[in-house]
Amino acid sequence: MKSKQILQVIIVCLSIFAFRAEAAAPNPREAVAWAEDKGNLLLSTFQEKDLAQKYQKLDELFLNYIDLDYISKFVIGKYWRQMSAKQQKQYQDLFTRYALAVYKSFPLTFKDKISFEILNAIPSQNYTEVFAEIDLGKNFSEENQAQKINVIFRLVQNKKGIQIIDLKLAESSLILSYRNRFYQMVAEADNDMTWFLEDLETVVKSTERTNRQKLETAAQ
Repeated sequence: MKSKQILQVIIVCLSIFAFRAEAAAPNPREAVAWAEDKGNLLLSTFQEKDLAQKYQKLDELFLNYIDLDYISKFVIGKYWRQMSAKQQKQYQDLFTRYALAVYKSFPLTFKDKISFEILNAIPSQNYTEVFAEIDLGKNFSEENQAQKINVIFRLVQNKKGIQIIDLKLAESSLILSYRNRFYQMVAEADNDMTWFLEDLETVVKSTERTNRQKLETAAQ
């Protein structure tokens, strides 16, 4: 599977669930029920024919079940303290737009059925690991063969309910992929956070513009 296809798979898997940190481990039975419910909700949203409606529903899923405040701070890591309070607010607003724009860059209509099965749930002190098998069908196969992948979700229980703090697909983590990308952008900006924010805004605007064009084309 090529790198772009792997990234697509990670985003699809992540979309089935969501994130958060600094909370207790949920009961395994509740974690399994939550994962099955959110997974089925996501897959039903994929069936929406109208692209604008699909984007709206997916945005709601992201905003309701993904803790973008936590993720944005994790992704920028050590550079968070280098920003002023005003820059931190600007960054988090841009990150939210970035997160909502990036997933729209990938195909979200699948010819073959995607399904999943929760295999197990194992609690630890701070989180519960949920093991799942996702059947991608033939959507990502160059050989037109069905593919199944195993993923691990780390779920926590917080004031918003059950959410995910990480997803692992083999050795790949979406959050770490984001961090590597953002650290590279900071380095390219000579560690100047003002320049970094300007570059991030350029990326966000470009991606949003491409997504708008996609919607306009679909509406014709």
